Amino acid sequence: MAGPFCCMLLGDMGADVIKVEPPNGGDQTRKSMGFRMKGADSPGFLALNRNKRSIALNLKSEAGREVFYRLVDTADIVVENGRPGVAKKLGIDYPTLSARNPRLIYASISGFGQTGPWSGRPGFDLIAQAMSGIISAMGIPGAEPVKSGISVGDLGAGLFSLYGILSAVIGREKTGQGQYVDASLFEAALALGIWETTEYWATGKSPEPLGTANRMSAPYQAFKAADGHFVVGAANQKLWTAFVHVVGLPQLLNDPRFIENKERLQNRVALAELLETEFAKQSVDHWVEAFLGAGVPAGPIYDYGQVLASEHTHAREMVMDVEHPIEGVIKSLGFPVKLSGTPQSVRRSAPLLAQHTAEILSELGFDDGDESLVARGAFA
Repeated sequence: MAGPFCCMLLGDMGADVIKVEPPNGGDQTRKSMGFRMKGADSPGFLALNRNKRSIALNLKSEAGREVFYRLVDTADIVVENGRPGVAKKLGIDYPTLSARNPRLIYASISGFGQTGPWSGRPGFDLIAQAMSGIISAMGIPGAEPVKSGISVGDLGAGLFSLYGILSAVIGREKTGQGQYVDASLFEAALALGIWETTEYWATGKSPEPLGTANRMSAPYQAFKAADGHFVVGAANQKLWTAFVHVVGLPQLLNDPRFIENKERLQNRVALAELLETEFAKQSVDHWVEAFLGAGVPAGPIYDYGQVLASEHTHAREMVMDVEHPIEGVIKSLGFPVKLSGTPQSVRRSAPLLAQHTAEILSELGFDDGDESLVARGAFA
């Protein structure tokens, strides 16, 4: 997910993104997930590849590399998402390509980065979550390990890569030179552990799972009401005061176990047990409305059907309709950041495999040599 997600975001911003795929089957996510719609490509592929064109090239062939080098000569950015060493073996590594195009910004996204004792290991999001500490701090205390259902290593690496790429673009405006961006799933996952690493350095103890609770504040978690669960966060003393009045337990303000946040964190379990006795008396809607009325952040726990149908999601344009040549109109998540002067747009649906090969070859001036490229194995 990391490379495709990063490049989709660049495409959303207006970049002309050319997705270079292997000829036999293309990007493996075209066949991922256990369900299909009308066409051969998975919904997951469609979700990660809008605003791209596709060309299928056999980079193990000299002819395929000839086309790729011509692409690089006109490119601003190259993003590759392979295991370290693969790009060099194919002859498409940064030293090779930057010699052709010194302004090139080249981003490599791998499991563990280009250096270090783990660099040669294969890496997926699951592995990154496990080895970065994330899984050790997730789930219910005493229960079996739980990973984040959201691919934080993959998607985080895509986001950090985008940040590095755009920083390099700004740097190139000053120096005229491109540079190499080295990102990894492991470092993305580790970098997101801000509170957890801080707790370890401060206490010498590795953070343990807390369920939905927070390491920095209490009460700040999910609670069970009469008809379901909701979340509420009293993350400072002002909110705590408002919180106890909503619950109807003002005496907690003078309870030595809960005087300040430090004491509440130390007695988190006892506080939660006491509160849930009260929360069980009313519905989720009752408590959420009461807390919001008092200025305390709270909300119901929605599933994806509920959140995608919500008025706020649609008001923020986070659900879009995209035309696809085979699927027809499909749903797509919108742009999570809004730009006032240069707003993002969907110009293309996710491409079919090799859909734009002829178009791109023509742009590169290969019209007359197309048959020669085919004969020399550029596309198979």
